[in-house]
Amino acid sequence: MTPTTLLWLVTGCLMLQPLSTDLYLATLPGMAADFGVAAADVQHTLSLFVIGFGTAQLVSGPMSDRYGRRPVLIGGLTLYLLSSIACAVAPGLGWLVAARFAQAVGCCTGVVVARAIIRDAYTPSEGAHILAKASSMLSLAPLLGPVLGGYLQVAFGWRAAFVSLTLGGATVWIAALRWMRESNRQPNLDAMRLGHLARTYISVVKTPGFWAYALPGALSYASIFVFISGTPFVLIQLLGVAPENYGYLFALGVVGYLGGTLACRRLLHTIGIQGTLRLGTSIGLGAGLGFLFLVLAGVQHWSLVVVALFLVMTGHGINIPCTQSGSLAPFSDNAGAAAGLFGFVMMVVALLAGIWVSKTHDGTLIPLASISATVSIALFLSTRLLARFGKHH
Repeated sequence: MTPTTLLWLVTGCLMLQPLSTDLYLATLPGMAADFGVAAADVQHTLSLFVIGFGTAQLVSGPMSDRYGRRPVLIGGLTLYLLSSIACAVAPGLGWLVAARFAQAVGCCTGVVVARAIIRDAYTPSEGAHILAKASSMLSLAPLLGPVLGGYLQVAFGWRAAFVSLTLGGATVWIAALRWMRESNRQPNLDAMRLGHLARTYISVVKTPGFWAYALPGALSYASIFVFISGTPFVLIQLLGVAPENYGYLFALGVVGYLGGTLACRRLLHTIGIQGTLRLGTSIGLGAGLGFLFLVLAGVQHWSLVVVALFLVMTGHGINIPCTQSGSLAPFSDNAGAAAGLFGFVMMVVALLAGIWVSKTHDGTLIPLASISATVSIALFLSTRLLARFGKHH
């Protein structure tokens, strides 16, 4: 694979995740009405996706260490394609939730293998730069996804979102079949043996350099997942935003993510991975605390939510390339397993934040703002407290 082909393939794999979570956000209230269930019930389609995405990485990562990146990637993309079709034709909420879980397993395989491929091909600093470049390109997914989803909901109903995901999955699947070349030159024949797998994960867990980036990465993703899970109901139901306009407002926030990834690419050359991460988490802290302060001061307007989302997304765009690359740096032989554990930790923390948002939703902005502020404080502190363990990069 040429560097350009590799970049596009990795971007396509990584793009499936934000598309799978963001494209159908504007359809959630309509989905609840269609199935005749409460808002909390349809949020299971998001929470089960996160559970599937997080847990399956613990298997798909080591599988790519054992059997190679290419066959595992193509298998995962095949599952994503079939389960996306199942989502589109789901006769009931139970079917849809189960299909979303399967879709997440396929999606996570694409993401974890993409991260491992970068570790195979580049040094940590080069990998962070490549991931920042890929992140800039994949920001089109959360930028355009909610807008497209809103229009699809109004024109065709919620099933159209999953038809679109099927088409997106098919595109990446065809590209992988056509251009993917094996990057794991030395498959680990013991990688899938239970004893070896347990020792591998224990080794990763006991590596401080992993946590110096994995924990901030997880908290950074949680900071935006708070908004992903909370804004459809806050903006559409509480603040009266039309479903077809929700996507535009969410996209305005995502422009911050694009700006963050572009800034990250420049910052890495001047202040390094750790300096870049400190700046990104400082922006997130300011956003979370400012959001809470203004809500407590009585401000209740869609523009406040969008500005807070914009700043949190900016911080995340700076943080995530650094944390993805930095967390895998100590692991040349077990990059798949380390990438899987990184993704698992990220999803668990995000899921807890999402559940927290859904359980505390009370028809005001206070729960969303207070949770956003709490996560931003934890993110800021985790980077500072663990910084000494990541200094070898």
